[in-house]
Amino acid sequence: MKEKVEKALEDVRPSLLADGGDVELIEVTPEGVVKVRLTGACFGCPMSQLTLSAGIEQHLKAAVPEIKRVEAIGLDLAEEEDEEE
Repeated sequence: MKEKVEKALEDVRPSLLADGGDVELIEVTPEGVVKVRLTGACFGCPMSQLTLSAGIEQHLKAAVPEIKRVEAIGLDLAEEEDEEE
């Protein structure tokens, strides 16, 4: 399943790169949970959650029906850094 997910991510990568961002596959669990890291301009962007749910997750679920959900690793870090200041 990991290979299918990587191939599906390659389909969405050009639109992310066009905006200065990217996505990195971290893990695909046996339960069908995909863990990714948004990088570049996507990290910390206020629209990153929308990009994840409406863009990446929707495409992955259509391309790989076994996928149950997509989680972004590290999205909360940007919020935590803001709270510390």
